[in-house]
Amino acid sequence: MTCRELYLLALNTLRAADIDSPGFDAAALSEKFLGLDRPGLAVHGDREAAQEQEAAFLTALAQRENHRPLQYILGEWNFMGLNLRVGEGVLCPREDTAVLAEAVAARLDIPSPRGLDLCSGSGAVALGICSKVPQAEIVCVELDPAARQYLQENLTRYPGYRLSVLAADVLSPEAPRQLAGNLDFIAANPPYVPTGEIAALQPEVRQEPRLALDGGGDGLLFYRAIARYWAPLLRSGGLLGVEIGETQGEAVSAIFHAHGLRHVRILQDLSALDRVAVGWF
Repeated sequence: MTCRELYLLALNTLRAADIDSPGFDAAALSEKFLGLDRPGLAVHGDREAAQEQEAAFLTALAQRENHRPLQYILGEWNFMGLNLRVGEGVLCPREDTAVLAEAVAARLDIPSPRGLDLCSGSGAVALGICSKVPQAEIVCVELDPAARQYLQENLTRYPGYRLSVLAADVLSPEAPRQLAGNLDFIAANPPYVPTGEIAALQPEVRQEPRLALDGGGDGLLFYRAIARYWAPLLRSGGLLGVEIGETQGEAVSAIFHAHGLRHVRILQDLSALDRVAVGWF
């Protein structure tokens, strides 16, 4: 088959499978497995795909048709201009999370700020902050060994940044005692899906690690732990920023206020949905 025929096959297959963005996904598969992006398909689409290319493309297409996350199929994902390794066992980086990284970075107006990235996963938030504030020094806290493998690999890809990894449970009151205080900031994209809502998530999301999704009965378990156990590591005037679910702004604001955080603000994503809470200690 030609590369254009394979692309059109993918487009139609993914449309029929009710994939949200069939054109984007078909183009991504074409670029990964055929070596042709959309402009390349327009110019070179009549080229016959090599046998091994066609086989790999069709295998990947079948996986995407069955709602395997595109990020896992590609094995890499661009986040804020960073090329991150992803796969089974780690949360997929999403555009919405850039709101958190950019919001924190924009408020770090001191030389060499020191901070934490809690529930770090792939390291997207920490790396995103460093891409804007290269002098930042960040400890990435992650409990899950599978996620930490991706985290370590992604930090290795960007050795110029001052990043390290701590294996620790964000829900443990003992974990913060491993770190010195007087931090300038803490960022976190914690699990925030209420336990009872996980079964109703998109099929792709349900294939991501439950440990990175399940925020307890009301979805607020991690926000309480972060505000109670970790926020005291901040210096006076230090910043806490967290990603939130679109209906959680009021509840997270209340948790922040109850634990001594001031000037709490809720920031929105590109869809005008509540996405980030920030406050100062």
